[in-house]
Amino acid sequence: MSIDVKVKRGLKLNLKGEAEKILVDAPVSKTIAVQPPNFHSIVPKMVVKEGAKLKAGDELFFSKYSEKTRFVSPVSGTLKEIVRGDKRRILQLVISPDEKQEFKEFEKMDPLQADAEKVKEQVFSSGLGAFIMQRPYDVIANAEDTPKAIFVSAVDTAPLSASQEFILKNKINFFQTGLNVLTKLTSGKVYLGVDKESTGEIRHVENVEVVNVQGPHPAGNVGVIVQKINPINLGERVWTVRPEDVTIIGELFETGKFNAERIIAVVGNAAKETKYFKTKIGAEVKSILAEEPENTRIISGNVLTGQKIDYNGYINFLPNELTLIPEGNSYRMFGWLPFKDNHIHSMSKTSLSWLFSKRKYDVNTNLNGEERALVVTGEMEEVMPMDIYPMQLLKACMAGDIEKMESLGIYEVIPEDFALIDYTNTSKIEAQDIIRQGLDLMITEVG
Repeated sequence: MSIDVKVKRGLKLNLKGEAEKILVDAPVSKTIAVQPPNFHSIVPKMVVKEGAKLKAGDELFFSKYSEKTRFVSPVSGTLKEIVRGDKRRILQLVISPDEKQEFKEFEKMDPLQADAEKVKEQVFSSGLGAFIMQRPYDVIANAEDTPKAIFVSAVDTAPLSASQEFILKNKINFFQTGLNVLTKLTSGKVYLGVDKESTGEIRHVENVEVVNVQGPHPAGNVGVIVQKINPINLGERVWTVRPEDVTIIGELFETGKFNAERIIAVVGNAAKETKYFKTKIGAEVKSILAEEPENTRIISGNVLTGQKIDYNGYINFLPNELTLIPEGNSYRMFGWLPFKDNHIHSMSKTSLSWLFSKRKYDVNTNLNGEERALVVTGEMEEVMPMDIYPMQLLKACMAGDIEKMESLGIYEVIPEDFALIDYTNTSKIEAQDIIRQGLDLMITEVG
């Protein structure tokens, strides 16, 4: 049995630079970094010191507010440096990997036959809990909670996103085991979102409720799927896991090893080679990109929700994309004139580009304007398929009005659900940042 989710409101962005479905091994990264800021709201408590020898899967730190949630080393090697920022905040744990990798041995387990509490304890003590996100608030799941459902979306509709089916092609057995693990963590069902047009192996996995997703972005967002089939009510929790992370969970239960393999799609119109690279979580950017691109924004993640990083930096913990687009530091003469620069994508009909909706566009980081008044235009609602009022919710977050935020659906959204609003709204406000600030306020005031 399956469920259909069809989305009409949204936007399909056709951008140049999609990755070819070619998988190669990236050169071994000279250093690997675990970056605590990747885990929002986590305050790390270290259990190792600089110079410590580590195996892949050895504990590095735990959450100050949830001691059961452990964070482990993705590789074996030596903890070279603990990089700190203001107020001694830990920014990076830099590890020099060994030439030959050693793994900490965890218990092999058939999750379907094991006790649910034992499965849960292994998930969070082995570092796998770092892959599980909680809604509301978009934070690392609390090991003390039992969610009413768990959601996995294997259909990513964001522009230039990595193909989850291609990533999972040779990992389907681990993926199935990972899904079996997830069934032991919830009192309800595990839902798997797949492309309605897909005929691959992924839709034939067992012990899940398959959700057939159809429509433009953000149809593949977990938030859209959750609201359409099992909305979050006050006091409820749901957990979400990315598809490749499900395979890491499954592999640990099958082999007893924490294998932090990550497949990264290099995409974007500024990338010289657009293909998939097999590497490790936290690898150096320069181990994937042969040379530093000039006048280019490097983004860990997709073009709408990713984070700007440096060529000498490290890929973030969760994303499957490394996006390269030109910096928008050039001035367009008379750019305000209608019907000018028709090669640039526009939702409005003031540009003739709307006549060529199937063409692929070159993009850069230029905002094409500055922040301005937030006015009622209806453009936000055009790209928001969820049953909320986006502009009113943004205003409530900006005002810090907790009661209005609750009544307008703050518990159902996370920043990525407002990514298209960032792109399309003419006020140029940072909608994702505003939603993140609103969620942080709710964590502080409501918990």
